[in-house]
Amino acid sequence: MENNKNVFDLLIPEIATAVNEAGYKTPSPIQAQSIPPLLEGHDMIGCAQTGTGKTAAFTLPILQYLIKNKKRPLSGKPRVLIVAPTRELAAQIRDSVAKYGKHTRISHTVIFGGVGQNPQVKAVNNGVDILVATPGRLIDLINQKHIDLSQIEIFVLDEADRMLDMGFLPDIKRIIAKLPRKRQSLFFSATMERKVVELARTLVHKPVHVTIEPEKLTVELIEQKVMFVSKKNKDKLLVKLLKDEDMKRVMVFVQMKHVANKVVQTLDKARITAAAIHGNKSQSARTNALARFKTGKVRVLVATDIAARGIDVDNISHVINYDMPVEPETYVHRIGRTARAGNEGDSISFCCATERDYMNAVERLIKTTIPVDAEHPLHCEESRNATGAEAKPEPRRNRGKGNGFNRNRIGKKAAKNRPFKKRSNK
Repeated sequence: MENNKNVFDLLIPEIATAVNEAGYKTPSPIQAQSIPPLLEGHDMIGCAQTGTGKTAAFTLPILQYLIKNKKRPLSGKPRVLIVAPTRELAAQIRDSVAKYGKHTRISHTVIFGGVGQNPQVKAVNNGVDILVATPGRLIDLINQKHIDLSQIEIFVLDEADRMLDMGFLPDIKRIIAKLPRKRQSLFFSATMERKVVELARTLVHKPVHVTIEPEKLTVELIEQKVMFVSKKNKDKLLVKLLKDEDMKRVMVFVQMKHVANKVVQTLDKARITAAAIHGNKSQSARTNALARFKTGKVRVLVATDIAARGIDVDNISHVINYDMPVEPETYVHRIGRTARAGNEGDSISFCCATERDYMNAVERLIKTTIPVDAEHPLHCEESRNATGAEAKPEPRRNRGKGNGFNRNRIGKKAAKNRPFKKRSNK
């Protein structure tokens, strides 16, 4: 416990001052366990999720290393490389570097796809100590000879399991092949499945292992409830709930991109400020929506799970599951966004009849029966009591409208000759 209290004392004044100004007095468990060995130069395998204080756990030692080992970065040759799976997570890591390094002269930049590369190339050409990047854009700029990884002294691979899920393994292997053999390597993942472990072994040498399991603690701090409602009444129920001014900063989760847009339109009509983030939004639109949510200009952020991965926003008062998640583990990730750093939070799940099996799976996972709010005016007993076929999700081809023609309803020859574009709804 003593180490947990005093670990920030290991930081030099420039960094310690920034940490204090950010309002952090006591390190999180992953910071307490990671900072000392990283300052000593050890490689690390960390099993931890977003929201545990992981970013600061590796950012603070990196900044301290660079200050103690001053060297002018060469054009196109960064000294530290941090690779993250999504644009949002990469941008947030960059923000952390800026926040904790504001009293230093450490240079940094972030590169990712979805925006023009010229400003990113210019920043890299000026020489940066720390480069934060997503795999695709990094590989592009390496192939164009704008970036050379031969001078990397510290390499961080964040959310490795997510990298594999998104198909980035070939890119990661190309990146690793271009790194110098002598370096400090940090590897972080929320899970340690076989493929993840195999990848970790190619990166690290005699690593320190740190494992943080925050989810059980997080769920205990959240007041959960489920509202059974018919599918057609979900919008009405959402608007009704959001009339409560105690819901100051709310994340609403949906399964599909077009549903996110529809929910925002509904809230706009009700004069409730809202913005959506999902895969069809441009990078500038997503960045703008997140910034407005963080500053309070937008009260409600409507998100798909993929777009929300890596987003870390403080002081979220409520999480609303407008749609129940397909995977029960996703439920824990979602609601955990409202109970950060020991704070309490509220989560509300809408459940219609065809989502009853999803709710059952969640309750089996968390080994808790979620309290039912049956007092709201739109309560639906049919949804609550749905079983068998009625409790299962609708076949995807029957969901929603405007999803194109049904290939099964036309002849094989016509289907072959007519262009067909498979639509992603996540």
